[in-house]
Amino acid sequence: MMHIVLVNPEIPQNTGNIARTCAATGAKLHLIRPLGFELSDRYLKRAGLDYWHMMTYEVHDGWQDFLDACPGAELRFATTKAPRDYAGVAYGADDYLVFGRETKGLDEELLAAHYDRCIRVPMVPGARSLNLANSVAVVLYEALRQQGFPGLEGAGQLRRAEVPGGEWRDYI
Repeated sequence: MMHIVLVNPEIPQNTGNIARTCAATGAKLHLIRPLGFELSDRYLKRAGLDYWHMMTYEVHDGWQDFLDACPGAELRFATTKAPRDYAGVAYGADDYLVFGRETKGLDEELLAAHYDRCIRVPMVPGARSLNLANSVAVVLYEALRQQGFPGLEGAGQLRRAEVPGGEWRDYI
């Protein structure tokens, strides 16, 4: 199972959208305090809509609490300061993808201590960063693609649709 780690997230809508992505992919969400919102926040719940029951999450009281709860975790740190892009990394099935807060990212001391584990989403020069929820989705789906999208449906099916000429066609 892939893991998404949010260190001090600030915007409830982003975390709600990330929770929805975790629900859709089977990834576990780890939230590291302090949080910029309450978990009961209506914006958080609304962004995740009715997906909260489909995902698992854990709240940690700080970075060390997270490390103690997840010993031996294979960590990847997403940052604009990384030496390599996210697609050039081989992900394991149980990797932890770590993302920082929206306004400041991850602390530079943390990045320096794990610089060989840092990854970046490529952007044009001068672009500051992507939205946190978008960055999580981009990196998570690459990691899942490398694993063959385990447990995920790869195809959908139409049930019924209107075709040219105004007629309806059944597909099932």
